[in-house]
Amino acid sequence: EVQLVESGGGLVQTGGSLRLSCAASGFRFDDYAMCWFRQAPGKEREGVSCISNKGDRDYYEDSVEGRFTISRDNAKNTMYLQMNSLQPEDTAVYYCARTLLPLPDYDAMEYWGKGTLVIVSS
Repeated sequence: EVQLVESGGGLVQTGGSLRLSCAASGFRFDDYAMCWFRQAPGKEREGVSCISNKGDRDYYEDSVEGRFTISRDNAKNTMYLQMNSLQPEDTAVYYCARTLLPLPDYDAMEYWGKGTLVIVSS
């Protein structure tokens, strides 16, 4: 079956960096765009970044533009999110999801991982 497994979350200080990974299985990985969403306590799940199936197009939410970089390695069936200059406002559970186009439309996400927790301390 389709599986998406996030990893790489943890506790980091303000200004630090983390790299999240999303390992995919059960489908042809390079046929699908992928997205990262996040959900902070008491807030709606929001799109963070998306990448096209071949990795040639991407999207970033305004608050992370210039700080986060999305990438994928189709040979490894893995997507990444490099997060730099982390701020307390980035604290959230981060989820990866499968979709057809690299746009952060919640209802267009077909499968979700269970999430990985990122805590940025001040």
